[in-house]
Amino acid sequence: MDTRKIGFIGAGNMARSLAKGLIDNGWPTARLILSDPNDDQRTSTASLLGTTCIADNSELISHCDVLVLAVKPQLLKSVLQPLASAVQQRKPLVISVVAGILVEDIQSWLGGGLNMVRTMPNTPALIGSGATGLYASPGTSADDRNFAESLMRACGVTVWVDSEAKLDVITALSGSGPAYFFLMIEALENAAVARGLDSNDARLLAVETALGAAKMALESDEDPAQLRRRVTSPGGTTEQAINTFEEAGLRDICQRAIDAAIGRARELAQMFGGNDK
Repeated sequence: MDTRKIGFIGAGNMARSLAKGLIDNGWPTARLILSDPNDDQRTSTASLLGTTCIADNSELISHCDVLVLAVKPQLLKSVLQPLASAVQQRKPLVISVVAGILVEDIQSWLGGGLNMVRTMPNTPALIGSGATGLYASPGTSADDRNFAESLMRACGVTVWVDSEAKLDVITALSGSGPAYFFLMIEALENAAVARGLDSNDARLLAVETALGAAKMALESDEDPAQLRRRVTSPGGTTEQAINTFEEAGLRDICQRAIDAAIGRARELAQMFGGNDK
């Protein structure tokens, strides 16, 4: 059994979800510690998880073998720079769940030379159904990669990428993706209500249809295109709806949306990164 102690800087929703996922999978609470500057956040986290939750980040680092960064991107630089000495003394595996901040920048703020895995989770991780992309900095051991993967799999599925730039694509696809599906559910619900369906019934049907379709796509050996063809009878109602989506350029809209999200991810990395150029 792995005996490493995990420290989380930040005790917000994502950190708590990861910690809870670990606990639910048998990780001892005694080997988890969280830090947060907010008194109420520390109290509620300790009560919810039964873990130690402190205010001092340096103290947390002195006790942990794995350091999980779970703070807002715009705060990360100011949080990490004062901790460089403590991190260099301890040399923990660093796992970042902070959106947009590059490995290079985090390494520079912490003094460099660290084994590190950068991840891009999404909000369904809060209910154990997350989708996370992972990228390991050069030199990170297979053991540390496996540990980072096991941590993120406590809240859902994981996918490794071989270049950090591909995390921007994952950000655009699964990181931002839940909002795309919420928008689709909202639009279908509104369309049904406009045609006379009760709003509660419309929402239930739209949400359950989305869930059922996702479950079928996840569990089927067939790709989504084939699944779509199987429910699209020639000359039927589904074909008419699909043709309307196609004629409106849905595929092109999705491509442009992904490109826009990728572009913004790269802008944010420059905005909050540590390389003042």
